[in-house]
Amino acid sequence: MKGLLVFPVLLCLLLGASAFAADFNSGVEFYKNKDYAGAFGQWKPLAELGYPEAQNNLGWLYEHGKGTRRDLDAAFKWYQLAARQGNAVAQTNLGSMYEHGKGVSRSYEAALRYYNRAAKQGDAAAQNSLGSMYQNGKGVERDNKVAVEWYRLAAAQGNSHAEFNLGTRYHKGLGIRQDNKTAIKWFELAARKGHAGALYNLGWMYENEAGVLHDMEKAIEYYQSAASKGESRAQTNLGTRYQQGNGVPQDYKLALKWFLAAARQGDEEAQLSLGKMYQSGRGVTRNFETAVKWFRLAAEQGYATAQNLLGAMYSRGLGVAQNHGLAVDWYRAAAEQGDATAQYNLGAKYANGEGVSRDYVLAHMWWNLAASRDNYNAPYSREKIENDMTPEEVQTARRLAVECEARRFRDC
Repeated sequence: MKGLLVFPVLLCLLLGASAFAADFNSGVEFYKNKDYAGAFGQWKPLAELGYPEAQNNLGWLYEHGKGTRRDLDAAFKWYQLAARQGNAVAQTNLGSMYEHGKGVSRSYEAALRYYNRAAKQGDAAAQNSLGSMYQNGKGVERDNKVAVEWYRLAAAQGNSHAEFNLGTRYHKGLGIRQDNKTAIKWFELAARKGHAGALYNLGWMYENEAGVLHDMEKAIEYYQSAASKGESRAQTNLGTRYQQGNGVPQDYKLALKWFLAAARQGDEEAQLSLGKMYQSGRGVTRNFETAVKWFRLAAEQGYATAQNLLGAMYSRGLGVAQNHGLAVDWYRAAAEQGDATAQYNLGAKYANGEGVSRDYVLAHMWWNLAASRDNYNAPYSREKIENDMTPEEVQTARRLAVECEARRFRDC
């Protein structure tokens, strides 16, 4: 487990070393057997005596609420005590708390300081974290080349996260020459250690013939392995395949299983797919209220397709009380992201005066925008409404459409 010292203590030159080693290793055995209270009981007296390995591990138990109540203040205290004695794992743990603002005010400067101290001692997790800091420009200027250097150091020690990150750099050609074959090498190393993201990426690469020959059977095996480890993208991918019978026998029950697994992790694509299943009754009993629930979860994450569908549910009063005002709000949220169907629907609301004051100019404007994005119905509706508009109004609508697109559909 990252951040925890669970290796046996084989050598200690301090007074009472043999007793410390026995008690510490006893705590390790408790931990391995998931008896966290037992581990806590073994490590706490050692931590109070000043042993840094025990202090770090006690901090980890407090941070994660294992064997004791979750207490971030206590976790910080014990990590700090161990870090002051030069314990690299504790330094990395402190860096993580500062990076993520976990129990302390977020400080990238402090995170970098602790990560650097640990990395100089060869701590692979710290080296990987420094790579991430440079990759994302956290407290430093973004620098993909430096990120690659840190990932390479950590990967050389077998850190699966660094292997995955290094593979991603090679796949995308960030900070290093793009090379899918080398990317696959690093993904395979991480995948052998059970890294879910690497398993998913290998599936994608076999499916899309990126650095390897196309092999759908192998791709699905990787997706299934990743999905079983909780990788939401893989779960959604499998859900879609079982729903469509793409590469696997069609099975709505398995589609539902995988969509639910991903949706409960917040995957917006899976939430949308569940909403569509319950809306259509395909593979499940039709239930508009449940469809609305899943559309809403995806829509609240900003997913334009879900926002448009939620707007349609409010417009028709399916699964919710009919409310044209809320329908307009959701259509607008999606339309502002460039969703052509939502732009068409918003135009229809202006044409019909539903949820907004009737305004043929704005209806024409939104249909202009939808038509430019290949919405099938927009040209016909736009042409029809022009029969009730003056030439000046049509010209104004066209001008507004150009201005709206220039503002990226905001405040139109």
